[in-house]
Amino acid sequence: MEALGKLFKSMLGSVRDLVPIILVIIFFEAFVLHQTPDDLIGICVGLVFIILGLTFFIFGLEMGLFPIGESLAQALARKGSVFWLVIFSFALGFGTTIAEPALTAVAGEAAQVAAQANAIAQTEVAKASYAMGLRITVAISVGIAILIGVIRILKGWPMHYMIIGGYVIVMILTSFAPESIIGVAYDSGGVTTSTITVPLVTALGVGLSSVIKGRNPMIDGFGLIAFASLSPMIFVLCYGMVVL
Repeated sequence: MEALGKLFKSMLGSVRDLVPIILVIIFFEAFVLHQTPDDLIGICVGLVFIILGLTFFIFGLEMGLFPIGESLAQALARKGSVFWLVIFSFALGFGTTIAEPALTAVAGEAAQVAAQANAIAQTEVAKASYAMGLRITVAISVGIAILIGVIRILKGWPMHYMIIGGYVIVMILTSFAPESIIGVAYDSGGVTTSTITVPLVTALGVGLSSVIKGRNPMIDGFGLIAFASLSPMIFVLCYGMVVL
């Protein structure tokens, strides 16, 4: 019964979150465009599916991904094995990023546009190779970023200096990278921090900082996502300079 209560509460939260979007769409359809959507029934059914999908997704995060991310980080920290903690952080960043649906979509679209612009050959093999290369590049960059973020938590390094330095590197690389890759690189920093990566990486940071003496989960536990957003821009800009 307790699980059903939490599920119902999560569903109410999903409805509440979608209400502003629905109101905006209704306002523009009714008062600005003065029209009714062609497939109103289909749209309503789709909204129901969105509510159910968000509900089960959020409920699953709370039940599964957050606890397992925190417990693994805490167990590895208590074991005192920095080596395995570093390996785990890289594997977590790489694995979650390569599975991101948003990254897959952006990589596929980037390959299509690159082929149309004659930056790569207009063949399915070339486009698939370009998209996969982009995905692997971003996944490696996020893995390295999470690794560095974990070391930062262990060592207590100040995060703001590292973030500032990273963006200075981005600005320098932007001056030399091909124009066709700059937008893709910047978008890659956003799509990596999506539905799969964020919950596990956040849980990793909070779980790790909560068991290390002298670390504050609120101060040290967050910030890994910033590294995960920054590093793909650097790596994809470099990728563009090599490939294009």
